[in-house]
Amino acid sequence: MATLASTPAPAPAEPSVDARREFATLLGTFRRTAVLVPIDPYGSLWSADQGGVRWICAFSNEETLAGFARAQGNAHRTWEYRTVLGARLLDVLVPKLGVPAGVALDAGSEDGVLFPPVEGVVPASAAVDLGGRA
Repeated sequence: MATLASTPAPAPAEPSVDARREFATLLGTFRRTAVLVPIDPYGSLWSADQGGVRWICAFSNEETLAGFARAQGNAHRTWEYRTVLGARLLDVLVPKLGVPAGVALDAGSEDGVLFPPVEGVVPASAAVDLGGRA
């Protein structure tokens, strides 16, 4: 009869391996989910430039979008938005921008996530070369 002490415990995964696995799961869920993308006053997808990257702003639900509107000081106006599948944002719309671009999901919230313009997130043609850094 084996005892618990004789059974070796599995080695804990490296934190970076766990983080990559968690991000891959989150990315897969995002790709399959329809999100809300606000339209700016000029009729384009709402985006923001930060750190040399254009971030398309997308939101999980109307409540999160409303919180973003309040933070922008624009809660008084009606926000027009489109419902877009996450995969379409990453695979079609990001490459069309012609500049390094990604998606900021739920910007300004505690649960915000960035999907950066790197291979594996966006098509290789739209990915930024990190020069061997991952």
